[in-house]
Amino acid sequence: MTRQVLVIEDEPNIAEAISFILSRDGWRVSTHASGTTAVQAVRDAKPDVLILDVMLPGKSGYDILQDLRSADDTRALPVLMLTARGQKTDRELAERLGVNRFMTKPFSNSEMLTNLRELVGG
Repeated sequence: MTRQVLVIEDEPNIAEAISFILSRDGWRVSTHASGTTAVQAVRDAKPDVLILDVMLPGKSGYDILQDLRSADDTRALPVLMLTARGQKTDRELAERLGVNRFMTKPFSNSEMLTNLRELVGG
């Protein structure tokens, strides 16, 4: 069964790298670059798992996560959050808001794949 992942990341080279890694591993990948329309993009794509960058134009990943967790249709969606700033306070905020996994950039390909497989149960 092909798993669908939505990558919300505004840096084209990072989004492209993640797409390549995941596509090669058999995932169906879609990308989105705007924080402002991210929640609607999640609703439209109905992914099995979401990769969400923290710093996005228009709306932060934290705000998007909060919106997703407060809505019935997206509350249980597994979310892997990416950030260039991996301070303890960033991680704690993400956890308070209901993130499932938190990774700092740069990340290893194998770490990304392991986390996603665990989030979707295999």
